[in-house]
Amino acid sequence: MLGGVIFTIFQGSNLDSKAKQWRLAADFMNDIGMLMDLISPLFPRLFIFILCLGSLARSVTGVASGATRAALTQHFALQENAADISAKEGSQETAATLSGMLLGMLLAKLTSGNTVAIWLCFLALTGFHMFANYKAVRCLRLTSLNKDRVKIILKTYLQNGKVLSPADVSTQEIVLPRFSTKFTGYESLLHKEVTLGAKISTVNVPGGWKNFPEMMKRSATDNYIITHQHREVLVVLHRNSKREDYLKSYVHSLVLISLLESLNPEEAEENSFVWMEKKYSIFMSELGAVGWNVNRIHIVPDKWRAEWHVSAIKDLKVE
Repeated sequence: MLGGVIFTIFQGSNLDSKAKQWRLAADFMNDIGMLMDLISPLFPRLFIFILCLGSLARSVTGVASGATRAALTQHFALQENAADISAKEGSQETAATLSGMLLGMLLAKLTSGNTVAIWLCFLALTGFHMFANYKAVRCLRLTSLNKDRVKIILKTYLQNGKVLSPADVSTQEIVLPRFSTKFTGYESLLHKEVTLGAKISTVNVPGGWKNFPEMMKRSATDNYIITHQHREVLVVLHRNSKREDYLKSYVHSLVLISLLESLNPEEAEENSFVWMEKKYSIFMSELGAVGWNVNRIHIVPDKWRAEWHVSAIKDLKVE
């Protein structure tokens, strides 16, 4: 029980954005929990400890499976019929459980008294269960936008101007969850990190804080301030920023990281603003055209926010 609470504290905000990954992880954890229960009698001195590990695995399974079921139900409810989808999913699960019980009783009778056969059956069926779940998750073509999907889409778009469809992206997604909410990129983006929702006090303004008004003026029409320092891109979010701003600032960060591969920091930052002004709206239109739901944004920033008056910045004069 305590394990489920701790898991929710640290990963609850990621269950929507990583529904596929945590759905698969929940099934794996359930299998691990059953394995712990079965092997616990083999280790009398560690009996309680192993049982606790099994209980911990099942508690995480309960939280993750319940939360991701709700998220995936929304994906399948194409006609706003989430209740209908949920009811049918429950009926299918009941039918599968009854069938499993009948086959389990038959298998128990056939393997009664044969320890080797029991373990072979358990391991074989567990392996098949994990493989089937992996293939099922691989088949999911979610149309919502999270960090990983945006990363994959934008990398291809910056290379050849093509926007990948949900089907294309699903083949490249990692299906096991990362336990960090920080940015970890692909290939050439590995050496950079994005902090979305950074503290404004962590921003290192080039030339000192006297140049901060100029930095803010560049973001006069946005609900975020973006800057690059050392090996990190920092995004300070306005307190009124919304999911659309999270997506825009994250795309801006990835564009900046890409430009930093070939330009110095000053040129890269300037060109990133030009790219956002000229191409971001086109990019978003093309996302919708190939099947992405641009209204379902699951990008989770850090908790820090700042406040500034956008209207005042537009008229700001820097001397």
